[in-house]
Amino acid sequence: MDETPACPLCNCEFTYELSGLFVCPECAHEWSVQVDDAEVGEKIIRDAVGNILVDGDDVTIVKDVKVKGSSAPLKVGTKVRGIRLVQGSGDHDIDAKVDGFGPMMLKSSVVKKA
Repeated sequence: MDETPACPLCNCEFTYELSGLFVCPECAHEWSVQVDDAEVGEKIIRDAVGNILVDGDDVTIVKDVKVKGSSAPLKVGTKVRGIRLVQGSGDHDIDAKVDGFGPMMLKSSVVKKA
């Protein structure tokens, strides 16, 4: 049997799940699992198809990406090895070194885990 987490506000142990949210019967607080992850400080970064990415993963570009200052775009199928996940750079959350282009920031929405 799966256990539901205790309420983060009042620590009530009698919480229940309703339509994808956890509900506390004592204080009526509602929260989701994703909110708990954000409160802990862990940001889960997913690729274009929903796979969870971690530091050191190899990824593949899934759509052509225009590169500022270059006449040639990153083509579909370009492999990027050993990515590093970063936060605080707008929506660019991957720091990588791409062969033929050098170091650059990428969006997780344009890559797929290899």
